[in-house]
Amino acid sequence: MKRYGSVVILRPEKISEYVRLHAAVWPEVLRMIQVCHIRNYSIYLRKLADGRHYLFSYFEYTGSDFSADMLRMAADPATQKWWAICKPCHEPLADRAAEEWWANMEEVFHLD
Repeated sequence: MKRYGSVVILRPEKISEYVRLHAAVWPEVLRMIQVCHIRNYSIYLRKLADGRHYLFSYFEYTGSDFSADMLRMAADPATQKWWAICKPCHEPLADRAAEEWWANMEEVFHLD
């Protein structure tokens, strides 16, 4: 199992919409997340000192081919529709990697 953390900016005018959407994530999207070996998935919201609202995502990946599973998820029609609704709520970090929407974070400590 590998842990992943990532971050993205949440546009201030989209906070209510984003929270509402995630209070009732579509069942088919939740199923695809699980099919792609993602467990213990959480998203946190925080306004930081710079005045911006940030989303922090954490999940655990239990599969053996992360790239293949992420391609499978990205090809799923329900997930594509979900992302089309959610992505306008985000402002990706300017210094993220080219292939990232949510910027990956480095794990520096973990205790079970």
